[in-house]
Amino acid sequence: MKYRRAWQPGGTYFFTVNLAERSRTLLVDHIEDLRNTVRRAKQSHPFDILAWVVLPDHLHAIWTLPENDADYATRWMLIKAGFSRGIPHGEWIRPSRRRKGERGLWQRRFWEHLIRDENDLQRHMDYVHINPVKHGHAVHASEWPYSSIHRYIHQGWLPQNWAAEVDNDLSAGER
Repeated sequence: MKYRRAWQPGGTYFFTVNLAERSRTLLVDHIEDLRNTVRRAKQSHPFDILAWVVLPDHLHAIWTLPENDADYATRWMLIKAGFSRGIPHGEWIRPSRRRKGERGLWQRRFWEHLIRDENDLQRHMDYVHINPVKHGHAVHASEWPYSSIHRYIHQGWLPQNWAAEVDNDLSAGER
């Protein structure tokens, strides 16, 4: 099956990337491995991270790619493969993946959305930062340690109590 993807060189994209086994907590259990893998991917294939949140079983990110570059797929391949190489084997692997020599850590595909304008960007930034609250990992967004919200608070762009009174239904429609 051929998936249609939005390709805009220099574009800003929102992503959702999931573990294959959504009950696992590998992303936070191995957060330093994930961070190091992302750093390596950025060195070889630069991109700017506008927002990022890592939850136990999935992550959301907003990236801006360099001008004349729309290849986010290679970047995600590098991150997913690099992270997988550093994780001990132990996951269940579907026969189709086993035949191809693949691990079973990640869902094969990811979800992407090309950001259209400033309003769209703000909505997705809020979605990224409220996600730990939505999933019950924190009462307040600033309590979740694996989020770019801390950078925005530190720079004074968001208050420490951002969205403290927000209803969990704010971001209904998890992708």
